[in-house]
Amino acid sequence: MKTWLITGTSTGLGRLLCEQLLERGDRVIATLRKQGALDDLLALHGDRLQTLTLDVTDTEAITAVVSQAFEAAERIDVIVSNAGYGLFGAAEEASPEQIERQLATNLTGSIHLIRAVLPHLRAQGGGRIVQVSSEGGQIAYPGFSLYHATKWGIEGFVESVAKEVAPFAIDFVIIEPGPTATHFAEGLDRTTPMACYEDTPAAEVRRALASGAFVVKGDAGRTVEALIHAADMTHPPLRLALGSTAYASISEALAERIRSLEEYRHVTFSADIDAKA
Repeated sequence: MKTWLITGTSTGLGRLLCEQLLERGDRVIATLRKQGALDDLLALHGDRLQTLTLDVTDTEAITAVVSQAFEAAERIDVIVSNAGYGLFGAAEEASPEQIERQLATNLTGSIHLIRAVLPHLRAQGGGRIVQVSSEGGQIAYPGFSLYHATKWGIEGFVESVAKEVAPFAIDFVIIEPGPTATHFAEGLDRTTPMACYEDTPAAEVRRALASGAFVVKGDAGRTVEALIHAADMTHPPLRLALGSTAYASISEALAERIRSLEEYRHVTFSADIDAKA
């Protein structure tokens, strides 16, 4: 039986993750912004589920809740940084408040959570951190610039920290689902559209989301199953794309980056110090 600490468990992948882990007999400490969303699971699984109130934009609260979780569990095997949401709209349309909230939830919230759990994982001799990212951590859709900034940012942070803490038997898995059948689209924070963007790619995506034409192939239950499988691996990959859309879009993006890198190789190398000078 493993013990998991999971953020953002009210709905979506976080909620499904709790359900599947409890069904297989694991212990879960679930954080959510408002109590009550998991009351049905508490009734079913008793003391194998503990819920704690946490808004990941509150840095002091993160430290306190993490300490409370480790004190209660003594050992936590897997931490899942899952709390997050999407802000949709052209970058110019977003308000300063929307930008700050998006960064504070998806990026700095995850950073502070990881920083808070590291001392506890070191003290217990190791552990695993699963960061829920997105295909949007390696590719970009128009209209999701601020969301992508958080996902690209957290992936860079995790990749660096993974090298820092490997000597302490702490490792990471970055999960990158493609579009998945959750309530993500319904929970989007949306900007106020500007008329000048009406005939741009950002507006095309807005219309696709509104009409239901945005293609969603990912199954939420199977995505969670794959996440659990990765977290159970002895030697998991640092990044794991989930869903055929994620595979195709990330593959295309990586291939284009390699192509461009090679095309301008001569310019790249021209920036070196001339060893013969």
